[in-house]
Amino acid sequence: MTDEKLDQILKQALAPEISDREIQIHRRRKDKMNTFGKIGKGVAAAVAAAVIGIGGLGYFNPVLAAKIPLIGKIFEKVEDDATYSGNYTDKKTVLTNEDAAGNLDTSDYTVSDKGITLTASEAYCDGYSIFLTVNIESEDADFTHIPEHYTGMNAADNQTAAGFYIDGTWSVDESSPEWLANTFEGKAIGSHTFAGMLKINLEEKYTGSGELSLNINGLGYDDDRMLDGEEISASHWTDGSWNIVIPFEVNGTDVKTIEVDEKKGNITLEDVVVSPYQVIVHVTAPGEQRELTDDRREKLLLKDPDMTDAEMFELPGRTYEPCSVICFNQDGEMLYPNMEMAGRAVFAVQGKEIKTLYVCIFDNPDDWMQMEQEGMNSSAAERAVISKEIHVE
Repeated sequence: MTDEKLDQILKQALAPEISDREIQIHRRRKDKMNTFGKIGKGVAAAVAAAVIGIGGLGYFNPVLAAKIPLIGKIFEKVEDDATYSGNYTDKKTVLTNEDAAGNLDTSDYTVSDKGITLTASEAYCDGYSIFLTVNIESEDADFTHIPEHYTGMNAADNQTAAGFYIDGTWSVDESSPEWLANTFEGKAIGSHTFAGMLKINLEEKYTGSGELSLNINGLGYDDDRMLDGEEISASHWTDGSWNIVIPFEVNGTDVKTIEVDEKKGNITLEDVVVSPYQVIVHVTAPGEQRELTDDRREKLLLKDPDMTDAEMFELPGRTYEPCSVICFNQDGEMLYPNMEMAGRAVFAVQGKEIKTLYVCIFDNPDDWMQMEQEGMNSSAAERAVISKEIHVE
């Protein structure tokens, strides 16, 4: 996702009352978090739209909040406002259950350090991503000042969520560790409790059951009382160690893969995956040579700390460049473009009915932006490298 495309999404999505200053603050925040590696390359381009304060969702009285049974029901709290919104009731696996006396045993899924306690609550996996809910508690914190950002297509959707930064690595079944490149997205439940959802994208399709290992070394959040400052990113940050292993099982219900294999020039639309909460368009566009980016260097060093740059350059393979992909459903509704990276473009379903998908792939970001502004019937569609109608049902 280019900076130009990000700016266009921001301007298109924000309400008129959102000032240019707030957009600039958010861009500073995003750039700073990229520096620390807390938001991966291309991951947060469309998710974080703007800081809009804490008035939209409302907060519970801290005393009452302590009586609300959150564990096992966090999806219910955040599923309407998260980017990957939807009803998780029949899809999720609850990690902790009540015993005969009505008590919750969370010992296997709770870790504490530096005064912060993190409890994993529920998990869902469609084979391509793991959706995990967590409960974060700190007696010394005031989570009610975490700013919210837009998670819907437009400000008028009134869909917003707060973000909680996470730094560290993850792996599945003892695979090579990957950087955590996302945030917990959710809401504060009183001053000392945050309920959130984390989405982790698997590199390859997964089947069966497995274990997700989270090795977290930092947690933090912004403070809306510091919005006028030059530096607001993770103004409340804590380094520590929160390591937890979460079992998961792939739930293939309502997950469909439509093979396409259409090639135009050097771009190939391989297939489209439709799950209850996301649409993934797999696209390959080979580049001329593999680049040794900072992200790639860090990933290779995780696998072999002694590897030199020269050895990295000699590794076989070609780089695959991101394309500009846009999707509409049969009603002409554009799907929320949440992530775009080499090999895939990911869209949030957000409750939209999907019987047919119209996928356009551009090699010119300006054409993508024109179609994003004008809709499915834009003249820019004629300039798409690949334009495909895909029947899902």
